[in-house]
Amino acid sequence: MQIHSHLLVSGHHRNALAATKLVETYAKVGRIDTARLVFDTSPGPPDHFMYGVLIKCYTWSRLFFQAISLYHDMRSRQVDLNRFVFPPVLGACSGLSDVQMGRRVHGDVIKTGFEFDSVIETALLHMYGGGGYLESAYRVFDGMSERDVISWGSMISSCVRGGRVEEGLKLFSCMHSENVEPDMVTMLSLTQACADLGLLRQAKSVHGNIVRREVEIGGSLENSLITMYSKCEGFDIAEKIFFRGASQRDVVSWTAMISCYNQQSRFREALNLYVEMRKAEVKPNQVTMAAVMHSSAQSGCLREGKSVHGFLIRADMDSGSNLIATGLIDLYSRCGDLEYCLQVFENESEKTLVSWNSLIAAYARNGASAEAVTLFVEMWNEGLLTDSFSLASSLSACGHINSSHLGSQIHGHVVKTGYVGNEFVQNALIDMYCKCGFPDTARDIFDVIRDKRVVAWNTMMGGLAENGNSVEAIALFDRMYMGGLKMDELTFLSVIQACSHLGYLEKARWIHHKLIINGLQGDTFVETSVADMYVKCGDIQTAETVFDNMMERNVASYAVMIAGYGLHGRVSDAISIFSQMMSSGVRPNKVVFMSILNACSHAGCLKEGQYYFDLMRWDFGIEPELDHYTCLVDLLSRAGLLGKAYGVIKSMPMEADVSTYAAFLNGCRIHRRSTDVIDVIEREILNLEPSSSGYHVLLSNIFAEEGNWNEFLKIAIGAA
Repeated sequence: MQIHSHLLVSGHHRNALAATKLVETYAKVGRIDTARLVFDTSPGPPDHFMYGVLIKCYTWSRLFFQAISLYHDMRSRQVDLNRFVFPPVLGACSGLSDVQMGRRVHGDVIKTGFEFDSVIETALLHMYGGGGYLESAYRVFDGMSERDVISWGSMISSCVRGGRVEEGLKLFSCMHSENVEPDMVTMLSLTQACADLGLLRQAKSVHGNIVRREVEIGGSLENSLITMYSKCEGFDIAEKIFFRGASQRDVVSWTAMISCYNQQSRFREALNLYVEMRKAEVKPNQVTMAAVMHSSAQSGCLREGKSVHGFLIRADMDSGSNLIATGLIDLYSRCGDLEYCLQVFENESEKTLVSWNSLIAAYARNGASAEAVTLFVEMWNEGLLTDSFSLASSLSACGHINSSHLGSQIHGHVVKTGYVGNEFVQNALIDMYCKCGFPDTARDIFDVIRDKRVVAWNTMMGGLAENGNSVEAIALFDRMYMGGLKMDELTFLSVIQACSHLGYLEKARWIHHKLIINGLQGDTFVETSVADMYVKCGDIQTAETVFDNMMERNVASYAVMIAGYGLHGRVSDAISIFSQMMSSGVRPNKVVFMSILNACSHAGCLKEGQYYFDLMRWDFGIEPELDHYTCLVDLLSRAGLLGKAYGVIKSMPMEADVSTYAAFLNGCRIHRRSTDVIDVIEREILNLEPSSSGYHVLLSNIFAEEGNWNEFLKIAIGAA
């Protein structure tokens, strides 16, 4: 104000140059309104220089609408347009992504004869490229008489941002051949390009250029290099860059490195790095905390996750941020704590669609499908617009609770809202109808999909196999194979399941051969399924070969072979595999114990069966389920220890079912002791399942073997 007053007193306010300088002075110190006041109260009409200064100041202050409005005012007053006006006006067009206005300014540039001004050309490049009009940017670029590092960098950056990453790399090669030295901005674009493509060789080449040209590596470029190498599977190099730059590490560097560890599934190390970051007194931001929450979620570290949540509350970062809220919901959901998920959701000041989707997915992921469906209905009733994620999550939940009625209602909503062509939703519909027992409806949806991706094929094949339509599932696989379509692990898992149901050995061998050709035989889960397929097709020798050649074996792999040996009566081999599993450090589960007990039962190995039953309870702390007790009853009954078998039935912590009594009765029949116990248990069996014809037949056969024809006729007539 002192300068302004001095000018007024001395009469210099009548001098246009002085007024212009005053506008510029106020604008530079951030007093744009005062600068505009001086502009509006200027005694004479503002000239092109004063317009240019204020337009530039508006653009610097990101007041893009005001800058363009002032440009319109300048043209309406027919003030001469000079070369200094165009760059800030084009910058304002870029800031608003208003390419159409930019084209009109470009027309003015041509009319005034400034189209070959290098500064204006660079501004045009930035405006067209930033707005996604790459062809227009190329025309400007190709018409430039001289291209400096800024114009090259702008063009490369535009290509990378526009998704034409390979073109950006080619432009860099041309830039190099013309001996133009790249600057840090250009190198940032190139590192992003390599990261997007995941090309390690090109990444190293770009890094080499940075080193050879002695481009200063620090701040944003160092962070970009870390991110680039993490996405190009050059994690070791990313680590070296990070730890080498100890003195320059800022919040972006730490966040980039934590994200790198997450991408490598090294979640514990990511959490440890976050602890080191806090010790270094670097304040994390919301992006950092989102990465740390992801680390805690993926590693299932609930205690660490709650500690992170506590920090968010203390730092006042837990409210008002959708990113933080969804991260917390995902964290608690993956740690199995749905109560905390709900608390986070309810504490949100504004519940968005993303929040609802996160909570629905959390419940569905943790097996609470009924609650997930209820949440979807509640969201629907509140009038929130659904998206493909919420529709697919709710359809998946409907499938898990076998609610075809609600699923079909959601299907109707899908049609009304125009999501019927969404790939994500289509696959969820196929899965839902298959899980609800309507594979024909699922097939109708599948057949109308024009561009079927591998997920759709896998979902349909798996659904057909689960519904007993194994022949159709295999036929679908054959169509996929003959069409030369891409197949993945899930494709083969689906067809393996179908082949296992049919016991079709020749087809099993053919599928195994195609699996090897596609290079998918190294996956432990796939190889376990292949071994199981051969077991169920009766080829235990090939199953053995597959098992022996596995690089890694998990508990499911051992369970398959133990069950297979049991089915083929090779109990000593089953016991040997169990011992091998124990010595390898793999902990047996309920399925493994069920398999070894079945093997002992089929072979009549009472002593071994009792040993494994006790081992499960006392050494591993696994509480037997009804099927385990039934196996023990069968073992004891077959051995003639009927009293002990009946004692097990009466002492079980759960009520026996008809299968348990059938195992007991079979032993009674084998040892011709039916008459002793039939009166005791007949009523119990019939009370459990009076309509079961199988158990009526079993009882009637026992009476027939004993020669008790009156009771035989009574049971036979009752069953009829």
